[in-house]
Amino acid sequence: MEMTLLRHPSAWLPIGMSLAGLALVAGHAAVYRIVHEADEGAAAHIFQLLMAGQLPILGYFAVRWLPQAPGQAARVMALQAVAVGAALASVYWLT
Repeated sequence: MEMTLLRHPSAWLPIGMSLAGLALVAGHAAVYRIVHEADEGAAAHIFQLLMAGQLPILGYFAVRWLPQAPGQAARVMALQAVAVGAALASVYWLT
């Protein structure tokens, strides 16, 4: 399976942002343990910015590549969805 679309920043940047969010949550849980705080900290705000910052990039990717290469673009978008799901699942289970 050749994934040449993964070479474009609009394909790998959202995946990287999701993985950074996952690492942020896991690192925060490892350092500070799992405590329920009344106020969100900086890590939570950075995570939210990473997740929200992906939306325009994902939209651009869909508009740019789905008409030209629908099969490859759908596979890349599925990979992006898995990365987002992993980041969100880490928040659900670790906090």
